[in-house]
Amino acid sequence: MRALSWQSLVAVLLLLAALFQLPLANVPIAMTAPAVAWTTLILVYGFLLAGIGADTFMRSRLWRGIVLFLCAHLATVFLFTLISDENGLARPGFYVVLAACWLLAWRCVEILSGLQPRSRAGRIILALIIPAIFGAWILIIWEAVTRGLGIPFILLPPPSAVFTKLIFSLSVIAADVNQTIFKAVLAGYLMGCASGFVAAILADRFPFMRRGLLPIGNLVSALPMIGIAPIMVMWFGFDWQSKAAVVVIMTFFPMLVNTVAGLAVTSTMERDLMRTYAAGYWQTLFKLRLPAAGPFVFNALKINSTLALIGAIVAEFFGTPVVGMGFRISTEVGRMNVDMVWAEIAVAAIIGSLFYGGVALVERAVTFWHPSFRNGKA
Repeated sequence: MRALSWQSLVAVLLLLAALFQLPLANVPIAMTAPAVAWTTLILVYGFLLAGIGADTFMRSRLWRGIVLFLCAHLATVFLFTLISDENGLARPGFYVVLAACWLLAWRCVEILSGLQPRSRAGRIILALIIPAIFGAWILIIWEAVTRGLGIPFILLPPPSAVFTKLIFSLSVIAADVNQTIFKAVLAGYLMGCASGFVAAILADRFPFMRRGLLPIGNLVSALPMIGIAPIMVMWFGFDWQSKAAVVVIMTFFPMLVNTVAGLAVTSTMERDLMRTYAAGYWQTLFKLRLPAAGPFVFNALKINSTLALIGAIVAEFFGTPVVGMGFRISTEVGRMNVDMVWAEIAVAAIIGSLFYGGVALVERAVTFWHPSFRNGKA
């Protein structure tokens, strides 16, 4: 037996305080089905006390983390059944018990963070679970506040309503994703990054281009996207080509600046060594300077992965066919279908995270030699 962690100790105190604030919710369950309400309350307390007991008596850190994870989240699920039918039912005791669940989840993350799995699969799973718990509790608190306090749906729908809308609108969202992501974003991203990279090579090879191109690129990057998008629509039409043009403008300059900075990172001694080997400009570029500039190039690719998505969605506000994520967001806001708006936002956030993560994985595979990877810092 070990001393109670401070999270478990505070959770015990909160559970005791909640006993003086029963019932945890108003109608309909507490009045129309008191037996169900009391059974649910017993289950919630039982899971939480089991988690506290596991944290105190179990010796294995792994099993303590697993039991705490299950107990904290099962208690949360049963707690939400008290306000599952209507909005605005939660009483103060509901939030006190929810805080106890959150503390046990915090303790679970603390224990899991201290684990050091030997296998690579274990490290990957652990690296995914910990941020997933953080994200889940953001949604849980969001759900508890919107449903428990009865916040108007038009102001902020609960995550459960957004998820339901997403599931029942998969065909519409898939068409929007195809129009925005697979046409405008990818095309603009590839063209913008490629042109910025080539321009950086030319600017490095010819100093007069660097002196003239970088100030112009800085000027273009400062142009307001809201002003550029309508012009691109006039030039390239309402389809995805105009959105891709906006993405090209947004992604060109970050790639240009980062690549130019990366090409300058090699030291004079390294370049002199290449000259002693009779290496010309292009041999030095491909064998020394571009590999050294790899982290800078991938930094630009990661920055542009989010800029491209934002640029394409915002550009669709100014004219597009009757499909696209930006078109759907602007249209559904006018119709007051905020759950559909949040569903599109959620899908965009997930795709943007996957895009960024994919680029980061490629970076790790290509620049594995970099000190940040070799020291386990990235």
